[in-house]
Amino acid sequence: MKFDKSLIISFMAPLMILISTFGLIFKDNNKKIFYLPVGLMGIAIILEKSINRKLKRNQILKKIRSYQKVK
Repeated sequence: MKFDKSLIISFMAPLMILISTFGLIFKDNNKKIFYLPVGLMGIAIILEKSINRKLKRNQILKKIRSYQKVK
């Protein structure tokens, strides 16, 4: 069975944020700084995917508009 890379990333980013949140809340000693980059990477992945999706939709919309007949 072949997995799509974007599908794995879609599940991994929220999991990274969840791990980071639990690590920051329940860790008692000074190792909390370890969980901060994990959460930030999860947020960055989600933002990057949403920005790319928006840009691709705008490109498709521009192509559609360029093919419309002028009245």
